Amino acid sequence: MRIDIITVVPELLESPFSHSIMQRAKDKGLLEVHLHNLRDYALNRYGQVDDYQFGGGAGMVMMIEPIDNCVADLKKERDYDEVIYLSPDGDIYDQPMANQLSMKENLILLCGHYKGVDERVREHIITKEISVGNFVLSGGELPAAIIVDSIGRLLPGVLGDETSALFDSFQDGLVAPPVYTRPSEYKGWKIPEVLLSGHFAKIEEWRLEQAEKRTKERRPDLDEK
Repeated sequence: MRIDIITVVPELLESPFSHSIMQRAKDKGLLEVHLHNLRDYALNRYGQVDDYQFGGGAGMVMMIEPIDNCVADLKKERDYDEVIYLSPDGDIYDQPMANQLSMKENLILLCGHYKGVDERVREHIITKEISVGNFVLSGGELPAAIIVDSIGRLLPGVLGDETSALFDSFQDGLVAPPVYTRPSEYKGWKIPEVLLSGHFAKIEEWRLEQAEKRTKERRPDLDEK
């Protein structure tokens, strides 16, 4: 899988993909992440990629020409399944969307900045808009990192245990149940006896009950769905 990220501050994204699971995914050749500095497509030697908005108002707007030129250059090399704009008013990102995107081959992520992008970018270039939550960040770089990480770990061969991602929170509409490790007792605090029973059917039943209970208590929005 290949993901191209268009940004005005590529430095923000160098570290997230250079460690742990994402680095292993790249080392195995399962994931490619390429950063593209939008200022390489600036309209002048000052690196301008934004301008004042028509009609007045506070905040600069990312211009259409640098974005269009960058996307056009990328599309000369390959076809893309989606050109995604990270925006506060996009579709809320969730696990089912991560699952869907993980089955694509090539994606472009456009990181917004300032007051956003010229609306014509959204009308004619973007194919999908995503928001990681109902809050505003300084730019789309952190959301892009979240999306790449959540997609990358789903790719076959990335995780050591192929089934691990199948039991993550949200995969079945529930949050994950409690988990424990050694020692089985610490300061008098014991783990549930069922986990020591060796009876895997009962353990799975307990885990499902706990996941349902925890979802109802902590994430009633998921429970309603």
